[in-house]
Amino acid sequence: MKLLSFEHGGRASWGVVQGHHVADLGRAYPQYPTLQSYIAAGRLSAVAQDAASVLADIPLDAIRYLPVIPQPEKIVCAIRNYHDHHREVVAAGLDRELSAFPPIFLRVWRSQVAHGQPILRPHVSQSLDWEGELAVVIGKEGRNIPAAQAHEYIAGYSVYNDASIREWQFHAKAICAGKNFEATGAFGPWLVTTDEIAPDRALKLTTRLNGELVQSTTTADMIFSVAQQIEYASTIFTLVPGDVIVTGTPGGVGWSKKPPRFMVPGDVVEVEIEGIGVLRNPIAQAA
Repeated sequence: MKLLSFEHGGRASWGVVQGHHVADLGRAYPQYPTLQSYIAAGRLSAVAQDAASVLADIPLDAIRYLPVIPQPEKIVCAIRNYHDHHREVVAAGLDRELSAFPPIFLRVWRSQVAHGQPILRPHVSQSLDWEGELAVVIGKEGRNIPAAQAHEYIAGYSVYNDASIREWQFHAKAICAGKNFEATGAFGPWLVTTDEIAPDRALKLTTRLNGELVQSTTTADMIFSVAQQIEYASTIFTLVPGDVIVTGTPGGVGWSKKPPRFMVPGDVVEVEIEGIGVLRNPIAQAA
């Protein structure tokens, strides 16, 4: 099933996509005001039954999308986690060594933006770059989770554009600054539950800028699998329902091109992942 967070009639809620409409489960079940609270309550196994009891009466084109999980406790992001992206990093004369462990950093929730909403280029930079990625939403609390059991802790999958402000990313040889500008991490349009996507399925991932294909691969090219990333992150801190694992971008990012190419106001960027959907965002200049 496809679950999403949204605003309608001036009210934030969440629900299930049914065709071109939404069943508002946040309205029907006020004890679960957010998708995150529903997941945390262990209700996902009952979502089909719950959705069947609610009329899908809100057109998708009448809602304002919110990030799938608007305020996760943690957004854990992987860097250089595709072999083809590693090769373009090497070609650029940067670090040649593959890491023995998943390299990660944290995003803050205020850096997120929803499907259909503008990704903002800050005034301090003209190097806003795209990074299409698979996102994983954690479904139950866990610490020291073995990779072999990691799929049991996943609520579902979504699409992420981990857009980067490149020169800020390299200010101190630590990328956090370039990854946390407000309204740069696009997340959506919805979460697809795990019953629709097998744990070992290789998903095709593509990114398009103004309709031009700029990234194309499958998740089989990951260096560290989703399960390995969950195992590693949960060794550091307890993962809780609604946490987001953003699993890294493939090759084809703008800074690797000669000359480098970046997103500018007026552009439209789309990230599409097989079995999930298309995350689409215009680019705008920050006010």
